[in-house]
Amino acid sequence: MKTEYHKEPSKVLQRDMEYKIYGQAGKPIIVFAPQNGHFYDYENFHMVDALEPFIDAKQIQLFCVDSIDAESWSATDQDNRIRSEQIEKFYHYICDELYPRIQEYNRIANNSDRPQKLMTTGCSMGATHAANMFFRRPDLFDSVISLSGVFNAQFFFHDYMDDLVYANSIETYLTNMPLDHPYLELYRQSKMVFCVGKGKWEEAMIHSMDWLEAILRSKGVENAWFDYWGEDVDHDWPWWQKQITYFMGKILEDS
Repeated sequence: MKTEYHKEPSKVLQRDMEYKIYGQAGKPIIVFAPQNGHFYDYENFHMVDALEPFIDAKQIQLFCVDSIDAESWSATDQDNRIRSEQIEKFYHYICDELYPRIQEYNRIANNSDRPQKLMTTGCSMGATHAANMFFRRPDLFDSVISLSGVFNAQFFFHDYMDDLVYANSIETYLTNMPLDHPYLELYRQSKMVFCVGKGKWEEAMIHSMDWLEAILRSKGVENAWFDYWGEDVDHDWPWWQKQITYFMGKILEDS
């Protein structure tokens, strides 16, 4: 398997950001790390191994990115406005800086002049990031596989709300999205998978996914796949390995 490590400066974050590429060609996929995690977690916890058949077949190309959760979502002892500003900066890093780099790299890898929209994926907090990027920018992303995520910023900010927390609170901004918003049609044209287990440490994720499903249905978005796995399915890597293999295969079958 071809791999490449990159460390590049980010103007918006004012630091170097690391990411790693797996694969030679295929559908470009941004992989978000779990809470407070790093770009190498997906490899270290054998998620890359689970996807190796798709990577080796040049069906997908992974771009595993670093996080700044420790300065934003997880920094509960810090000023909330500073936290929300960091969250928004991360969004702009992904969409304004890294996204064009990925498209450039992937066009060369696929020997194509036609840029592809990207897929997003992640587990736990990475699933939250994946869903948020997808729902905020369906003009850039056309598919998402979100495993055990939470979709309401109140989980991290409780009663605090400002414009940037709102912009990154999926359930909140989707609830208020008007029925004639053009993004709704883009969602209907996209591939969406949201999965959660019913085992240990999944209670909050089950509740949040219930709400997300209800909101999308109320907006006439019927094509999202919400899958609830069994009571033995915990919030943990061995299950996410099984889930990503299963759902990636299903999405690629329909491509």
